[in-house]
Amino acid sequence: MKLSTPSILTTGILAGLTQVSLATAGVSVPPAPVILISLDGATPRIVEQYLQSGDLPSDKGLGLLRAKGVRAVRNTTVSPSLTAVGHIAIATGSIAAHNDIVANTFHLVSSPLANSISGFGAPIGGYCVSCGLGGTPAESPLPTAEPLWAGLLANGKKVVCATWPGGDGVDVKIPGLPGSAIVQPASERTVTYTVPFGAFAGVSGKGFAYTASDFSAAPSTVVNQLTAAGKLSYSPVLQKTSPMDTFTAGGVSYSMRVAALDTTNDGTVNYDTLVFFDSTIGIQPGPFTLPSTGPAYVKFSDHHSSQFYLEGSSNKAGFAYYVTVLAPDLSTVHITRSSANSIPRNPAVLANVDDVNNNVGFWAPQPDFRFPERLNPGLASFSDSELEAVYQDQISTWTDYQVRLALRARAANPNADLTMVYFEQPDGSCHQYLLTDPRQPTNPTDNTSIGANQDSAKVARYQGYVKFAYQQANNAVQRIIDSVGVDANGIPRANILVTSDHGFDTFHTYVGINNFLASRGFNTSQVRAYTSGPAVNFYINLQGRESNGTVTRAQYLTLQKQLRDALHAFRDTNSNYTLGAASVPIFDKIYTRPVPANINDPGFGVITGGSSLIGQDSGDVYALLTAGYNFDGNQTPVVQRLGDAASGSPLFQVPNFYGAHGYDPNLVNMSAIFYAAGPNITPGTLNNIRNIDIAPTISHFFGVTPAATVDGTVLPIFH
Repeated sequence: MKLSTPSILTTGILAGLTQVSLATAGVSVPPAPVILISLDGATPRIVEQYLQSGDLPSDKGLGLLRAKGVRAVRNTTVSPSLTAVGHIAIATGSIAAHNDIVANTFHLVSSPLANSISGFGAPIGGYCVSCGLGGTPAESPLPTAEPLWAGLLANGKKVVCATWPGGDGVDVKIPGLPGSAIVQPASERTVTYTVPFGAFAGVSGKGFAYTASDFSAAPSTVVNQLTAAGKLSYSPVLQKTSPMDTFTAGGVSYSMRVAALDTTNDGTVNYDTLVFFDSTIGIQPGPFTLPSTGPAYVKFSDHHSSQFYLEGSSNKAGFAYYVTVLAPDLSTVHITRSSANSIPRNPAVLANVDDVNNNVGFWAPQPDFRFPERLNPGLASFSDSELEAVYQDQISTWTDYQVRLALRARAANPNADLTMVYFEQPDGSCHQYLLTDPRQPTNPTDNTSIGANQDSAKVARYQGYVKFAYQQANNAVQRIIDSVGVDANGIPRANILVTSDHGFDTFHTYVGINNFLASRGFNTSQVRAYTSGPAVNFYINLQGRESNGTVTRAQYLTLQKQLRDALHAFRDTNSNYTLGAASVPIFDKIYTRPVPANINDPGFGVITGGSSLIGQDSGDVYALLTAGYNFDGNQTPVVQRLGDAASGSPLFQVPNFYGAHGYDPNLVNMSAIFYAAGPNITPGTLNNIRNIDIAPTISHFFGVTPAATVDGTVLPIFH
């Protein structure tokens, strides 16, 4: 049997013919494509629990991959176990200290001390601190790591990055350094088809609470526009008398209006639908071409949001409206508007960005913790259940958008060899709802709501939300499987690898790191902490390293030792939180930047090492909190823990959310998942792997020698 077009094998079109049978028949078979999927924060113990209980089906998504392929009992991530760090480690096969993405937020030592950078936009493989003119920062001639896409592209392979961290087409510069040279060009962060992760577009989320007195008869122009759009109301159309919202986005001013319709022909006044529109454009009849949406119609009984594109915005932004309460007589009307988001229009990848905007739509609203945590304005009269419903809607609509984006990326590149896909869930929901420890307050404003005083109904409700997030993520994986199809044995026609960047654990205490530094006498002009979850990098403002450094080398040695000793001595003695122990250490792991024997050594302050966990831009002291403690979650006003002494600058507080990651990656709960199945994957079980093993495994599969900077090893999963 001969085929004139072998490349169609990579699209999975030949139903019923496996690669094994074709190879047996003497047909030259190219390797099937690889689709690498990350489910942010997915944790093995939780996935396995849901597969056992049937909350995740055994024949769909992760269950299918588990049954037809290979899984890892444990997949150790890198330190710290954070999102940006984990994903760049997966992509490079290098630990954080080598790829120089050392936290979600950290400080580049060439920056002024007050400047930070996002790990999602920092130079992968570092940069040269003094290679530029006059000893200024410049692109490194010898990067300490490189993404696997570099080697694949150099060998003629096609790679798709669907919002994978690091694949963004950004020119990276040093923050806070005027006239900074590009220390990593966009070309190194661009693949065959590159879609950056979305960004905030300048309009924050908000709640709106109205009563019937806020509405009056809609102008005839609005009624006529609704009629032209085919929208009927069996009661007089009412409109909020004044604009509900005015703002500027992408250089355009908007004045939003809302009108109420009664779409049920039941002989009673029964307003059930709201329509949202910009007064300048009015209510247009459509049809609309993406990214345009026209007015947003929300029928309350649907319990579903409706998107609204901001016509004319230079960044092609939009948001969504959700109606949490709509009394038939408009006596109570509660509405939320998500924040506006857009895909960064980075010049190097603009064609790909526009392809997504025009075929999938503008960047959809992401799950916004500011709603259930009541941080967005206008939410005072909303119940917890209303705000939780908003968040749940955002999970489902956002995950659907991410799936459609991934499918579009593959459809636009049907011959892609490697596709890298990122999904945000279940991370967001685990942060918000992982309420399983008796030390966690079920009411964040009440420090007595721990232990026997926890609200058991809320605990159960939150467990349901975590389950829902995993189900949405699992459905996303299944939709990717559906897009490539399965053979007669149920094996996906592409090699699908699903991992996560880290696991998850609960936390019960917020740690105020700046209050800690002040209480121990440290001056923040000399020592500054940059935190990401429970990980912290402390930087000393060293002369000759930081662009505005003030600390001498002799002072550096003293400060580094004082800081290390203070962290070692920091303990929690509150018996409400120590589980019967007299005290527990607040910091689980503490690492210091190595210093040379000679204080005049030119490498002073930039030497790496420290148990292999200190990179070029790590802190002079890098530390991880003990599980249960976190640098995120502080509240305003402060809520002190039960049993702590009253203080105006407390070291510990009651947090306002529940799940965390970033702890020691060797902890079982920080383990990532790994499931894979496909025509080239050998079924079985691996007891222990590392996330840094994935990149060299994929490179090796495609016949490409992994970069010399890779720390991982090739996994025995492909045949």
